[in-house]
Amino acid sequence: MNFPEILPAPLRKLDHLEMGARFSALPPAFYTRLACTPLPDPYLICGSQSAADLIGLDAAEFQNPSFIAAFTGNLALPQFSPLAAVYSGHQFGVWAGQLGDGRAILLGDVTLAPDQAESHMELQLKGAGQTPYSRMGDGRAVLRSSIREFLCSEAMAGLGIPTSRALCVTGSDKYVLRETPETAAVVTRMAPSFVRFGSFEHWFYNQKHKELKILADYVIAQSYPHLQDRAHPYQALLKEVTHRTAKLVAQWQSVGFMHGVLNTDNMSILGLTLDYGPFGFMEAYDPNHICNHTDQQGRYSYKNQPQIGHWNCYALGQALLPLIGEVDDVHAALSDYESVFDISLTQLWHAKLGLQQTLPHDQELIDSLLLILQHNRIDFTYFFRHLADLRSEANVEATTLRDMFLDRPAFDAWAAQYRSRLQQENSQDAERKQRMHAVNPKYVLRNYLAQVAIEKAQKKDFSEVEKLLTILQHPFDEQPEHDAYAALPPTWASSLEVSCSS
Repeated sequence: MNFPEILPAPLRKLDHLEMGARFSALPPAFYTRLACTPLPDPYLICGSQSAADLIGLDAAEFQNPSFIAAFTGNLALPQFSPLAAVYSGHQFGVWAGQLGDGRAILLGDVTLAPDQAESHMELQLKGAGQTPYSRMGDGRAVLRSSIREFLCSEAMAGLGIPTSRALCVTGSDKYVLRETPETAAVVTRMAPSFVRFGSFEHWFYNQKHKELKILADYVIAQSYPHLQDRAHPYQALLKEVTHRTAKLVAQWQSVGFMHGVLNTDNMSILGLTLDYGPFGFMEAYDPNHICNHTDQQGRYSYKNQPQIGHWNCYALGQALLPLIGEVDDVHAALSDYESVFDISLTQLWHAKLGLQQTLPHDQELIDSLLLILQHNRIDFTYFFRHLADLRSEANVEATTLRDMFLDRPAFDAWAAQYRSRLQQENSQDAERKQRMHAVNPKYVLRNYLAQVAIEKAQKKDFSEVEKLLTILQHPFDEQPEHDAYAALPPTWASSLEVSCSS
């Protein structure tokens, strides 16, 4: 029997990109409707076909002048419902009061295909002009920070880590002042929801429990509909967000990713990586590493991320207390964070080491490895990728790995323990290497790679941004033609600094 060929749904042109306005159905107190502020003579810097595919948009539209104008904020399409949302938050552990979308404008949301995990995707312009929440800022983003956010959003998606996405970056020759004058840019971000922990804190600290309930009901209906019939839906919401956050932070730790500014207003209610600023991927392994030059006290260091994630969940629990009712019920919803994080990270470490079973002394093996990586300042990504090449037979020298270490006897001792552990589960080298390569990326967005792309883009050469995007969307593939992008960083890379302005 011949069956008719099933063709994929045709990709949509810009004119046929239908958009809804779910968030604007909330009462007016939740946002301010406003128009974007145009930039002169905008041009496309980069676009992600993968992100375009998510919303069923034909990537050929990136070259459409109307697309460039619309996603810079210069053209208000009929299907747009632009607004800036209000929220508050704790910044560096201190209550900061009202914040809100100071340079982000939500355009609306696109309905996704039925086979997608999410039903909708919101589109937001970052850098499209001042809003009532700009707090003395100019509402603009610069080319440097926009390229970093674009590339890291798509790189994290390639790593399989929950994240907001980036559709495109547009630029203009208009200068804005940061530490030095820089050209302006707009990045189009996508997420099923941009609601944050701080969105709930805003209503709690303003003692507006009616609005707090409206927001919680909205989030449950839109993003957690399976919780609607629970006897205690708000407690269930807190518990699920806590679980998602714990798993997310474990994934960050497993690839050496540091967010840099884990304020409650940068924490996604969906457990997504949100608001890319002074992020960094671990190079020379140091659990005390601080990727944000502004973070002088190290609150958001690599080793502190897990406990900060927990702290932020407690802040969310405080905000939801009027809806949950009892402090004990809030604590019950939060109580799983540490166990969920520990279980998730343990599973991830086992996968990175190619271990298929969990045995009693495995944590000692992991801890001792991390200790010698720290003492020898071993590149995190490079080591775990090459660890797959170590053979399980005794007395087979792992030259590439061994040569990384100044203290080679320490590595030899650990490698002997590792080989013994592999033999305990009869590990087969070829199969293990395949498994390890599937979880240990060869390519991550190192700061120096982003910097090279930025410096070329500042000269109107966007080819390096496009190349990095292509590489980082497939971080586990060998891509031998791009081996240079997986090499150890050059000496000058250690002098790079990123701060909250990045």
